[in-house]
Amino acid sequence: MNEETAPQKKQENAFLNITLNVVLPSVILTKLSSDEYLGQLYSLILALSFPIGYGLWDYIKTKKINFFSGLGLFSVIMTGGIGLFNLDKNWMVAKETGIPFLMGIAVILSQFTKTPLVRTFLGQMIDLELIDKTFTEQGHDGLFEKNLRVASFLLAGTFFISALLNYILAVEILVGSPGTVEFNESLGKMTALSFPVISIPMVIMVGVIIGYLIMTIKKNSNLEIESIFKQ
Repeated sequence: MNEETAPQKKQENAFLNITLNVVLPSVILTKLSSDEYLGQLYSLILALSFPIGYGLWDYIKTKKINFFSGLGLFSVIMTGGIGLFNLDKNWMVAKETGIPFLMGIAVILSQFTKTPLVRTFLGQMIDLELIDKTFTEQGHDGLFEKNLRVASFLLAGTFFISALLNYILAVEILVGSPGTVEFNESLGKMTALSFPVISIPMVIMVGVIIGYLIMTIKKNSNLEIESIFKQ
């Protein structure tokens, strides 16, 4: 049993994730962008170095990168490119809206492949192999797969909601032009606000998806709910 649970202890640290990807970049951009400190260019480079560095470190540690984390890292690099090349802020609005929208489209399209992204996403939290095996043994072969298809559309919906919230946040918060202190400070503010404004609704939606799956698991199997979650 210890051998089976050992790999599960290597889950990423949520506090470290939020600190390096949200808190530190936000503080640097809002507090250190003026000329008396780092200036807009170096503060942007330093702020981006934390999420980029964390993404690379996680990849080196786990030796793998999934679609969602890869797209997130690509998003950070795009943010840096827009800021460093002083592109119009509409590019930032388009990026903030487009990334989650593309995630939603990818989740739906992946349903027609052998590796649906909903399995990649939920598989980080739920033991899908155990559920599949139990459903098959109890004569419900294919039923959980149908439930996952419903969950896939719900998951895509969460990304579409995120895209809308990202758009509203970017339009309302971003001011100035890339390459200015004003823009850096507003980017830091938007990064800080994105956690409660976007992440919390997404967590609620994911909770709804998991609740839906738990209902079908309880109805069609004798699995203990605690046993389906990865530690």
